[in-house]
Amino acid sequence: MARPAQDPQIRIKEILDTAEHLFTVKGYLGTTVSDIAKKMGVTQGMFYYYFKSKEEILEALLNRQVTSFLSEVKVMASSNAPPAEKLGFMISTVIKNVQAHGEVLLNTVYHEQNLHIKNKLVHGVKLLLTPLGLTIIEEGRVRNDFNVPDPQTALSFILLIMDFLIDALYEKLPAELLSLRLQMAEALVAKAVGVREGTVRIILQTPR
Repeated sequence: MARPAQDPQIRIKEILDTAEHLFTVKGYLGTTVSDIAKKMGVTQGMFYYYFKSKEEILEALLNRQVTSFLSEVKVMASSNAPPAEKLGFMISTVIKNVQAHGEVLLNTVYHEQNLHIKNKLVHGVKLLLTPLGLTIIEEGRVRNDFNVPDPQTALSFILLIMDFLIDALYEKLPAELLSLRLQMAEALVAKAVGVREGTVRIILQTPR
C-alpha cells in the first residue's frame, strides 16, 4: 500500500522548523540544503520540491515571523486602548520579535550577502504596518490625542525610528547606550504625533 502523501503545509512547516534550528546551531552561511535534508531524513529532491534555494527558506522564515507579530498588532489596533499605547505597542512588538530571534537573525540579514533580503524584508514590513499605523494615528487625531498635520509623514518618520532601534540591537550597544537610544526614540515618536514626552512607551526585552 502506498504511503499517504504528507500534507504540503505540514511538510513546509517541518522544513522551516528544521532550517531555523540549523541556522541557530550552525549559522545561515554554515548550513547547506544537504544539512537540512539530512536532518529531516529526506532527499534533497524533496526539499527542492518546496523551496528553490536556502535563500528562499530564509525569506519564508522571516515572513513567518512577520505574520506572527502582525497578528498581535492587528488585535491591539482594534482594541479600546489609547492610541498612544497602541503606537508604542506596535513598535515594541516589532522590536521584541527581532530580539526573540537574537543574533542569528540579525547577523544573517545584516550580512553583506543578504542585504538585498534585509531591504526586501524592511520594505515589506513597512507596507504591512503602514495601514495599521495610519489607522492608529487617525484615531488619535479624531480623539484629539494627537496633533498631526500629515499622518503619512509622521508614520514614515516613526518607521525610521523603529529601524534606528533595530540597528542598535545589531550593533550590540551596551545597556546604558541602548537605554539612551530608547529614550530618544520615545521622545521623537511622541513629537511626531504631537503628544507630551513620556506618553508613548516602547518596551524592549530586558537582557539576561
